[in-house]
Amino acid sequence: MKFEVTILGSSSATPIFNRNPTAQILNINEKLYLVDCAEGTQQQMLKFDVKGSRIDYIFISHLHGDHYLGLVGLMSSMHLNGRTKELKLFCPAPLKEIIDLQLKYSETKLHYPVEFVFTRTDSPDVILDNQDITVETIPLDHRIPCTGFLFRQKKRLRKLIKDRIEELQIPVQYYTALKKGKDYEANDGTIYKNEVLTTDSAEPKSYAYCSDTLYNPKYFEQITGATLLYHEATFLNDMVDRANQTHHTTALQAAQVAITTGAEKLIIGHFSARYKTLNELLDEAQTVFPNTELAVEGKTFVISE
Repeated sequence: MKFEVTILGSSSATPIFNRNPTAQILNINEKLYLVDCAEGTQQQMLKFDVKGSRIDYIFISHLHGDHYLGLVGLMSSMHLNGRTKELKLFCPAPLKEIIDLQLKYSETKLHYPVEFVFTRTDSPDVILDNQDITVETIPLDHRIPCTGFLFRQKKRLRKLIKDRIEELQIPVQYYTALKKGKDYEANDGTIYKNEVLTTDSAEPKSYAYCSDTLYNPKYFEQITGATLLYHEATFLNDMVDRANQTHHTTALQAAQVAITTGAEKLIIGHFSARYKTLNELLDEAQTVFPNTELAVEGKTFVISE
């Protein structure tokens, strides 16, 4: 099952030094999920060959402009390009008012339905559950209500051992039951245990997206054991006081989150415009958590394949 994330934007607050503000695309079994949609996201989608027509789910973490100001433009382009299928939008409740107001004064009536699912910050909440994944909100500690998102693969069915199945000439109509863990009883009454006919599928993978937040252990338990953790790292740790004032995290703190929660890999992003190059932020994080990479725009991180 394909499960990967492509970075479309990695800057905080403003576009600068060829870095766009936050946006990411998740490809989960060839379904596209957009996570945050800053100004310029459409241009990044064109640059990195992401087709808006394939996006059916959009997640907005909070209502600071560097996370949603590209959304109405993207929705308008979907309208102009003839979209008719439903779009599901997971977001803070006030975003509906913002979208409705812009559509009202542009006299635009979308050709496609939009289902709004409103996020809350009082506790984690499962907001999407389909055949591939579940998505939970991660309540974060920012200056305004803000959530991250935890994407978890569903456990896949067991895999048939082809040679053994053919040797026993097991009829096709039993395959689904075998994949679900059932034993097989042959015509002569012999029972073959499932474990000799199938192998277990891989353990489900997870992606934790922690957008804007103060370093705060309250969300650590929920993201424990993430296969891939994205965590904001707006400042170097010599600016930890500024990070605390603005409810952001330093690169060193992001790495501490990763090591404390047992993440397999860390991506840091949401970089302050004060940093023209990013090597210092990467170096700082790697002193604590070596398996750290930068959220470089256009880079795809494979979670499972």
